[in-house]
Amino acid sequence: MKKIVINKNDENNRLDKFIMKLLPSFPERMMYKSIRKKRIKVNGKKSEISYRLKEGDVLELYINDEFFEKNTKEDDFKFAPVNLDIVYEDENIIIINKKAGLIVHPDKNCKVDCLINRIKNYLFKKGEYDPENENSFSPALANRIDRNTQGMVIAAKNAQSLRELNKKIKSREIHKFYLTIVCGVVKKEEDTLTAFLDKNKDKNKVYIKNKNADLKKYKTIITRYRVLKRSQKFTLLEVSLLTGRTHQIRAHFASIGYPLLGDGKYGKNIINKELKYKYQALCAYKIHFDFKDSDGFLNYLNGKIFEIKHENIWFVEDFNSRILKNY
Repeated sequence: MKKIVINKNDENNRLDKFIMKLLPSFPERMMYKSIRKKRIKVNGKKSEISYRLKEGDVLELYINDEFFEKNTKEDDFKFAPVNLDIVYEDENIIIINKKAGLIVHPDKNCKVDCLINRIKNYLFKKGEYDPENENSFSPALANRIDRNTQGMVIAAKNAQSLRELNKKIKSREIHKFYLTIVCGVVKKEEDTLTAFLDKNKDKNKVYIKNKNADLKKYKTIITRYRVLKRSQKFTLLEVSLLTGRTHQIRAHFASIGYPLLGDGKYGKNIINKELKYKYQALCAYKIHFDFKDSDGFLNYLNGKIFEIKHENIWFVEDFNSRILKNY
């Protein structure tokens, strides 16, 4: 029998969801049966699977030790480098300027050096995160951007701030702004574009229809932009998203004839090679916190705007120094 004491980061989890996080190798059917048969108890009593855990609750688990064996992959983060460009940090959140080329989460080709592992190792070395003291929580990203996109990513240091960030993002109380260079001269000074997007997971690619889309298959996307500068062949834009879909900016602008410079998937590789652009010219450069409710956990951030300085955005510097003069 194992005893687990619920800590601050575990509270408010449903009992069944918590067990699944705690013991990922424990079969789901066996887990539900164990709760029904009182082989999993809360404070010495049988509990409903939907019970919301409270800090200080004691779980008693009468299950085989094999399900408690630690997955050694959980410690991979300790081998990740800790070099991070930190835009902002407090006791609850950390905002990182992710460099183009760095993936945010592990995948089959990159299991160690990714953004979240760098953040975990950074917090581990600071003494703010120790997986040995956690039952189910580890620092997590509240938003993500593509591997080859630069820009700001928000990470939560505790479960309460992660829940609050997810809630605020869903209710559109956190606004993200992007800078990009597109191929072609955009004539309208600003506009709000609407289209429809379908994602092909196997190809990791999306497809855009600008009208007459089957709404059972396609999801509406809304993209807003304003022109900052024009050269003879390219346009520097500020973009904001009213919807947040996979590859939305890249695919949406390509669909109307203005692909992003440097984009190898939706762009023009001849132009990309000519200008020697390895990554797409896209940066999540500004975040604005605009919270509506007055009693939120992170409300001290209300009204705060965090911005990456333009000289830290490689393609903006190149646009001003090279593209305006030569293209």
